[in-house]
Amino acid sequence: MLPAYVANVFAVLTGGGKSIDLDKNFFDGRRIFGNGKTWNGFIGGVVVGIFTGSAQNVLIPSFISFPLIVLFCLTFGALFGDLCKSFIKRRLDIESGSKFLIMDQLDFVLGAWLFLILFANSWFLGNFTSYHVIVILVITPFLHRITNIIGHKFGKKDVPW
Repeated sequence: MLPAYVANVFAVLTGGGKSIDLDKNFFDGRRIFGNGKTWNGFIGGVVVGIFTGSAQNVLIPSFISFPLIVLFCLTFGALFGDLCKSFIKRRLDIESGSKFLIMDQLDFVLGAWLFLILFANSWFLGNFTSYHVIVILVITPFLHRITNIIGHKFGKKDVPW
């Protein structure tokens, strides 16, 4: 999951610039995603996440192997999951930066898994047992909270959640 985690963090660190929704509203009159979802962040997150997985392939090849399609699924899928969460928040009239419990912490995990199931199913099934899924679902909210507090302290996030 490290490439997905890294993609999620680096989307914030490399963010800024043009919003993905180009400041457009959905037919309900609300922004599609909001200002916090930018092309720089999305591309930066995917690139750094793929680099991280590639580095894992080189540095610890006996641990796990990430084919390029898997790296794409983990990173692009993670940020796609985050975009979906933002889209849902806007439809529910929840402002950017406001808490949306459980989804704020697991959106990127679910997006990564969705893409793995759709495009690299055999790899997903071969590497994620029910034990792995449960551990990831339990530890991710804690890791998410810690990284968001750090991001807030460094001025990269407006709120610490």
